Amino acid sequence: MRFKQPSVLPGFNLAFGYTIVYLSLLVLIPLSALVIKTSSLSLGEFWQVVSSERVVAAYQLTFGASLIAAVINLFAGLLVAWVLVRYSFPGKRIVDALVDLPFALPTAVAGIALTTLYAPNGLIGEQLAKLGIQVAFKPLGVVVALTFIGLPFVVRTVQPVLQDLEAELEEAAACLGANRWQTFCKIIFPAALPALLTGFTLAFARAIGEYGSVIFIAGNIPLESEIVPLLIIGKLEQYDYAGATAIATVMLLISFVLILAINLIQWWHARRHGMRK
Repeated sequence: MRFKQPSVLPGFNLAFGYTIVYLSLLVLIPLSALVIKTSSLSLGEFWQVVSSERVVAAYQLTFGASLIAAVINLFAGLLVAWVLVRYSFPGKRIVDALVDLPFALPTAVAGIALTTLYAPNGLIGEQLAKLGIQVAFKPLGVVVALTFIGLPFVVRTVQPVLQDLEAELEEAAACLGANRWQTFCKIIFPAALPALLTGFTLAFARAIGEYGSVIFIAGNIPLESEIVPLLIIGKLEQYDYAGATAIATVMLLISFVLILAINLIQWWHARRHGMRK
């Protein structure tokens, strides 16, 4: 492969250099500083910090809730995108704009709103409490908050793919005797799968680092509803910078491995179906 592909725009060297500098300042240097600060701890001290019962419980809640929320958004986002693309109904533009609300809404405002709704005396929480279900101040509340902030990533990633999908393919499948389920599985789903995986990755990554909308509804009870970002903030407030960076480093490594695995699956699917040049 040629390193520099021909382009209608000149200035590859300048643009490439600017890209490297920009990424270094915003990504590589901060992450390097994180690792360097963590290296001030001995291996035993590092392991003691990142393997304590409270930290492990926070990791389990953060990654577990993020995964559950991303899976929920995977199905809900596909359904919402399908409705917005394939159907016309009164107020469609309003619904389409509401999808982007988690992008524009400050996370703290979202957390307060969700807590107000799902608290035991809230509009929805009161009805759920009668069924013995408590959302606010429980791990379930964390899942609700992460689902709320992650939905737009899936919808906005899948929506253009569904818009570009030719209706003639579905008509041809129907003419060949395929039912609706077969048409979805053989025509629609394979075309939308790369976008779904991308949206899932974005929603999952966004949920892992979420803080503002979670701390209000989670209750922040150690070993039960405490997330990793809150632990890091607590360490920083105690001036335990090495401990904070140690926890953040483990979180970074786990996130990188999970996202890399998802991207490899996406790459494998694209290559298998001849979508990779």
